[in-house]
Order: sequence, then structure tokens, then C-alpha cells
Amino acid sequence: MTKPGLLELPIGAQLVYLAEGGANVIYRIVSTKSAIASKKELPIAVNGVVTEACSVPSEFKGKLLRLRKDTKSGIPYQEIARNFDKNIRPLFKPEELVDQELVCLPRGLVQHCNDQLRAAELSGKRPKRRQGMYLSTTEPFGLLITDMTTFSDPGTVLAELKPKWLLQSPSAPTAARRCRTCALRDMKNHEACRTRSNYERSFCPLDLISEKFENVLRATRSIKGCKDPKRLAKVLYWNGTMQKLLAHQRAHQDVGLHGPLAQSRDKSLAMTLRDCTMFIKMPRDETGTVEIRLGDLDLKTGAGGKAQYWLDLEKQLISEGWYLGSKSSSHPSDCVLQGARGHSQPSI
Repeated sequence: MTKPGLLELPIGAQLVYLAEGGANVIYRIVSTKSAIASKKELPIAVNGVVTEACSVPSEFKGKLLRLRKDTKSGIPYQEIARNFDKNIRPLFKPEELVDQELVCLPRGLVQHCNDQLRAAELSGKRPKRRQGMYLSTTEPFGLLITDMTTFSDPGTVLAELKPKWLLQSPSAPTAARRCRTCALRDMKNHEACRTRSNYERSFCPLDLISEKFENVLRATRSIKGCKDPKRLAKVLYWNGTMQKLLAHQRAHQDVGLHGPLAQSRDKSLAMTLRDCTMFIKMPRDETGTVEIRLGDLDLKTGAGGKAQYWLDLEKQLISEGWYLGSKSSSHPSDCVLQGARGHSQPSI
């Protein structure tokens, strides 16, 4: 039975596959039918085409449906929602977060979605690296999340970025010429060069919180998919949500080799705040309100060897000289700490 006060996705909901990651699949709810007989086959929209048009109730408008994959390290959605409510919500205003809310799933929905995933594999429409992994049939809930796509807002453009570590790791060498993010990128690029893989170039996160506009602009010029770096830089310069994220990272600065045990809740929250995504939805005409929300804020636990990985990675960045920028590279680093540019961080 459905718990009191908990939303329930109606039988007959029609979904469209939108995207997927390693642990979840995201769907758009294109219609619902609340009065379908339980024995009738549940229709799932394919390629955005639905067979019977119905309106979407207000509680599902502006929302996407997130469903959990059957992975070894998968965390039940009830626990994810509980962690979000307890640890993340208090840190930000509601309008600063990609919200998430538990929703009960109708019987048969997950199985039909899995059938569609298998059909997409046969037709070559599902990404090859995601094939063979399907939704958990034992997870009774989905998560309704804020829709930050431009699908329902064609008059907007969307930019997204990962702010990552806005402060240097406290265990980095005092003479470091790379911030934590740039040090890790250098290490990965060194390996990519050795294996002839794709080289990654991106912004230095310390630029995002610079007091100098030209440094913020430098960062936005390196954000993948950004077609108007100057406009985005104006949005991000001394942006309140970015400054708040910086403040929370500073308050949870016991990371690296120091602070609480890697398996602790405090360490999990600290690492979560350093691996979220910022979504910026901007009106095309530049006169409307800009919407900025933080997502990917599931609590990063140290389970499954992740805690040891965090410690080993920090030790490697230190011992192999990646913080010092001592490894030669054919690609120059854009890190603020290399000393090529003036930079200062706002005090909070």
C-alpha cells in the first residue's frame, strides 16, 4: 500500500527515455492515465510518440522521472531521499536545488521500461557503454526531479558545469602549482597521452569564484557547449549560489588526508559538495529571470571501496608531484596556482 502523503505515479503513465548514467535512467512524463484497468498493457512512449494524448497532472509538471539501475553499489531511493532531506536541503534555498521527491511506481512500469531498453539495444539506439545494465525490479520508488532541460521552455538556453573543488585541498603541498581539480586533470591527461585516449581541457574552478571578471570569463570560455561565454560569466560573477557553495565547501574543509574518517557522514557530505553539477537556464532574450540550480547531490558514501579510493588518490597526487606541476606535458595547464595570472578569492 502507498504510504500516506506519498505521490504515486498513475497506472498508464507514458514515459520517454531522455538520458542515463551509470546508476540511473531519466525519463520525461508525457502523459498519465489514472483510470486504466490494471490488466491493460502499460504503454511507454517511444521516440517521443504517444498513442493516446492525456494531460499531465500539476504535481508532475516541470518534473522528470529518475529510475534506479540494478547495480551492486546501488542505494535505495528511500535512503537517497532521506539523506537529501537531512543533509542537503538545509544548506540551500529550494530554488537553488534540483529538487527530488519520492514517487511510488505502478506495478509493471519498471519491467516495461526494461523491455524498452532491450529493444533500444537491438535497434542500436541505446549507448553501447550502457547496454546490458537494466533497472532494478526490486526498487518500489522513483524520484521526481526538477526538469532543467529546455524542452518545455524553448525560449531558454541551458549551460551546465561542475564547480568541483572551489578551494585547494588542505593536504596539498604549500608550494602547489595546481589546485586539486587541475592536478587530477593533469594526471588523467598524462595517462590519456600514454594510452592515446582523449585529452581533457577544462576551466580551473578557482576562476569561478575570482574577484576579477576576466578570470570568470576565462573559465566560461572553457565550459563545454557554452555558446555565449561573456553572458554566462556575467551570470556567474559573484553569483549567490556559487558563493554559497564555496561557503559550504569551506565549512566542510576536512578533506584530503585530514579530518574525519573517510567512511564518516561529514566526509561524505564534503565530497558531495565537491562533485555536484550547476545548471543555468537563461532566457534567449536576456531580459527574463535566470534559473540556477545545483544537482547531482546524492550523498557520496565511502562504501564499496570509495573511501579508500579518495585517500589513495590524494596520496598519489601528492607523491607523484601532480600538485607541484612537476610532470612534463605537451599541454599547458590553465590552473590559477601556476602563477601566470593574478587571482584572489573572495572572503566569506
